[in-house]
Amino acid sequence: MGGGGGGVGVGVGGSSTPCAACKLLRRRCAPGCVFAPYFPAEEAQRFAMVHRVFGASNVSKMLQEVAPARRADAVSSLVYEASARVRDPVYGCVAAISSLQHQVSQLQMQLALAHAEILICVQPPPSPPPHGHPPAAVAPQDDQHILLNAHHQLMLQDAYLKQESMWT
Repeated sequence: MGGGGGGVGVGVGGSSTPCAACKLLRRRCAPGCVFAPYFPAEEAQRFAMVHRVFGASNVSKMLQEVAPARRADAVSSLVYEASARVRDPVYGCVAAISSLQHQVSQLQMQLALAHAEILICVQPPPSPPPHGHPPAAVAPQDDQHILLNAHHQLMLQDAYLKQESMWT
């Protein structure tokens, strides 16, 4: 996804094909072009999207502030954010992050419920009281109570998460 384009400002095979950025901006691709290694001519749509969201000048400044070893990661992040902003102009990446957090929360509650069910299944049945002693005050429904409580917690959290959020 990031990188490519042969030499800086020079297309693959030594041709002087401008990078996608210089092509879109209609300028000569200089040998030190900061865009060339990350936006080869074949991937013009990637730069067009990043340019539309952030602007070429801002992207250039951002890339120059990032260490060269980290620029490919920065470009990857910029492309992802620009893509998310094109799909959802208001929330961008936040919409995806919020959705994933909601899924994680639901899965954590389902896992807690499954753990509660497992505990009920693996607990040995209570041993009968010795002869001559009255039975303990432990109700046989305690296991069911634990399971119902976990299920109730899951339902409450699900209802809470379904409320309107400023992120969804």
